Amino acid sequence: MKTISIRQLHEKTGEYVRQASEDGEIYVTDRGKTVAKIVPQQEATKVPYFARRKLTPAFRKLMKSGNLRGGTDSTRIVSDDRDRPVE
Repeated sequence: MKTISIRQLHEKTGEYVRQASEDGEIYVTDRGKTVAKIVPQQEATKVPYFARRKLTPAFRKLMKSGNLRGGTDSTRIVSDDRDRPVE
């Protein structure tokens, strides 16, 4: 566990950020008390969102039934809503 002071961080921020990305977490202290932690960026999830989503049983049933059809184009809905008079 690497620990640095706020002053050290202020003087060499870029160096410590790069070091955290290579070596792991760095704790920042203020007068001996840990006040922050620099952590490396996590890798983005490789699996796309639509592959990770969980379908509800009702939606699965609808998909299997074959009754699932395309709906109204969202751009048309937004356009219609935009043109609607304000009440």
